[in-house]
Amino acid sequence: MASNNGDLKHDSSSGLIVSFGEMLIDFVPTVSGVSLAEAPGFLKAPGGAPANVAIAVARLGGRSAFVGKLGDDEFGHMLASILKDNGVNGDGILFDKGARTALAFVTLRSDGDREFMFYRNPSADMLLTEAELNVQLISKAKIFHYGSISLITEPCRSAHLRAMEIAKEAGALLSYDPNLRLPLWPSPEEAREQIMSIWEKADLIKVSDNELEFLTNREVDDEAALSLWHPGLKLLLVTLGEKGCKYYTKHFRGAVEAFVVKTVDTTGAGDAFIGSLLRKIVDDHSIIEDEITLREVLKFANACGAITTTKKGAIPALPSEAEVIKLIQGA
Repeated sequence: MASNNGDLKHDSSSGLIVSFGEMLIDFVPTVSGVSLAEAPGFLKAPGGAPANVAIAVARLGGRSAFVGKLGDDEFGHMLASILKDNGVNGDGILFDKGARTALAFVTLRSDGDREFMFYRNPSADMLLTEAELNVQLISKAKIFHYGSISLITEPCRSAHLRAMEIAKEAGALLSYDPNLRLPLWPSPEEAREQIMSIWEKADLIKVSDNELEFLTNREVDDEAALSLWHPGLKLLLVTLGEKGCKYYTKHFRGAVEAFVVKTVDTTGAGDAFIGSLLRKIVDDHSIIEDEITLREVLKFANACGAITTTKKGAIPALPSEAEVIKLIQGA
């Protein structure tokens, strides 16, 4: 199976990682550092955090599947093809005849912050129902990964909750990256409430420094992070951009430094980070309890995140194992 990283070699004996949620098209300005209104033109880039994670896993030789709904339109079929071309199992993908594939206009302003404008009223991903879930596929997951955008409206919210239940009953590890997109929520209060409504169900949670600040209303430090701990949690990760990441488990905590690279576009860095971590632990969940091994895995994940920032767009920038090893050895 060809991709822009040469042949994808999948480890067919490896456990399946199922990503649930949205896949959409990001329209990115042809010029950096301008507002959306000032952008002279846009390039289309496939995106959506759960889909990025599925591709990140596959790039690294893992087995992944995507569960979600796309519009029965040219963009929807293009996105489904991208997943397939990257070796992601598409048995959980549905097409909606009555709704379009979601679009997002994303710009990096001159201050380096991202500005988003979404076209979803409603988009196909919001219309996935419980009855449409591929139960058989979800039940095969060793890890079930999801975000919070699918919690915003019904019927997708109920489908999301049911999919989590199915995966949990089948013994999967539940992995949660809230991936906060405030413009999509009715209010910040609603976003906080809904993101936290499924918090206690996750075995593994990854938040960015900005999300930590938003969810706790506090400065980013260990105390703020630990206020998000819940008794069933196995691993809490806080990503800190160019400062690396922090990790918290029941028995130990620490930090792992980032790799220094020339950053072009941070889109997808968090997805590369979590995707590579899941790929490394899918066949051995006990890695979470072994600090030395976990630190090695997080170093690898930091390298994946770093490489992803060196190219424009998320999916084209997601690294292969060889690229990651090269960066680690060169550091």
